[in-house]
Amino acid sequence: MECQKEKNRQRCPCTYEPCPRKGICCECLRYHLKMRQLPGCCFHEAGERTYDRSFEHFARLVQAGEV
Repeated sequence: MECQKEKNRQRCPCTYEPCPRKGICCECLRYHLKMRQLPGCCFHEAGERTYDRSFEHFARLVQAGEV
């Protein structure tokens, strides 16, 4: 299966513009999981804009009902 980079890029909610993985979901996911994080697409807009992609931040948002 070929990467749909341009199609993925159009739907990618990540606001970190210089990201070299934008649109390459498999690389993005691999990178963030290695860093003990989730990619920006797992967060709602306000949560993503904090750039805190840690599992702990995600868990706090879930507990607060914000995801």
